[in-house]
Amino acid sequence: MGANKVRLVTDTTACLPDGFAAAHGIEVVPQIVRFGEEAFLEGVEISYDDYIQRLKSAAAQAGTAAAPPAEFIKAYRRQLALGSTILSLHPSNEISGTVRSANIAKSEGFAEADIRIIDTRSVASCLGSMVQHAAAWIEAGQSAEEIIAKLEALFPRGRMYFLVPTLEYLQRGGRVGGAAALLGGVLQIKPLLELRNGRVEPLERVRTYNRAYERLKELVAANCPRSAEAELCVMHADNPAEAERLAADLRAALGLSDIPIFAVGSAITTHAGPGTIGVGFFAA
Repeated sequence: MGANKVRLVTDTTACLPDGFAAAHGIEVVPQIVRFGEEAFLEGVEISYDDYIQRLKSAAAQAGTAAAPPAEFIKAYRRQLALGSTILSLHPSNEISGTVRSANIAKSEGFAEADIRIIDTRSVASCLGSMVQHAAAWIEAGQSAEEIIAKLEALFPRGRMYFLVPTLEYLQRGGRVGGAAALLGGVLQIKPLLELRNGRVEPLERVRTYNRAYERLKELVAANCPRSAEAELCVMHADNPAEAERLAADLRAALGLSDIPIFAVGSAITTHAGPGTIGVGFFAA
């Protein structure tokens, strides 16, 4: 690696495809998932399959925490041994304390280092797409400043819509207001949510799952450019069959040949809930 090599750090909320981080030398810092007093590093100390089993059966309430500063310190130390600049890309600080944790790590151990901590105002597939872009731009020899400018141009273009089977998990985690969760539960409404201005917000409430599914497709058809540049992705939380169905329907509706599917990790599943499906793309 050259002395001026830009290095990438992200975290498990980027939901990167298997093998991508290792192939491109990206450091992925694990989030924390909890069951009662037990805490685990996501994907390191508990597998997704084991996590899902516990989430569905555990008497202790599940929760999450941002990756601790100690994990960032280890990641930054390893990456600075390989290059002189780190770009550290993470989810919106409106929904996660990850950026704060990364900043604490930088201030405690690397005050003089060239570490650029970036709040992408996003999460999941849009964050993952940005990380993949950044990796390609680094490998093309672009500077940190060039890459940050391109990333910042993507921030306002990001769109994410989610269909959650129940608002129970979001209510537990405090990611939407209690009144919205109560309404969804009492009326058996299937909520459509969006990530707007870095926050999870209710978008629409539909009375049946099938209607909500159709409405999700309508929203994508109305707002997603019909080109590869939109980088449309489908996401799911422990619901691969429904994700495959949605990807096939959207390929047919938009005339796109390839729509990648992202499996979200344990931390996101804790809040969205098993069975969630969603889409992410970049508007024109």
